[in-house]
Amino acid sequence: MTQPEFVQLIRKNNRLILKVCNLYAATVQDRQDLYQEIVVQLWRSIPKFRNESKLTTWMYRVALNTAISGYRKQQRAIATSDIDLFTKEMADPDEYADKNEKLKSLYAAISQLPEIEKAIVMLYLDDKPYEEMEDILGINQNNLRVKMNRIKEKLRHLTKSEAYGT
Repeated sequence: MTQPEFVQLIRKNNRLILKVCNLYAATVQDRQDLYQEIVVQLWRSIPKFRNESKLTTWMYRVALNTAISGYRKQQRAIATSDIDLFTKEMADPDEYADKNEKLKSLYAAISQLPEIEKAIVMLYLDDKPYEEMEDILGINQNNLRVKMNRIKEKLRHLTKSEAYGT
């Protein structure tokens, strides 16, 4: 792959990388650093891509592995603010405020999950089918379904606890 083709690939899939960065990095500087590290890892790994999965599946795998390994090395705090990237398209100010609060609550709850559960939630929220999630995470579909049900219950509990200040 040529450099211009790679740049186009990154531009086309920028949101994918940004989602991973927002989930695994606490500050703007950390997100920028993680973004750069993910792009570097993608560039280094692109010659090894064998077209055995979708390109986006492979990109998720590289991005998540980079983020999780960086998270473990540096034990960064997880971003719970700066949700605006996900809410910019909302037009109604009242609806925006309500949804923004719900998103903040949801992302605060997600931030309390272990790394792999965060990855599962991100892929689930991205409407990835369990088959693709299996390819990305290396966890079989049945285990993913069980984990997702448990995660949903955890998130329900965590968002209720936060709503009631407990």
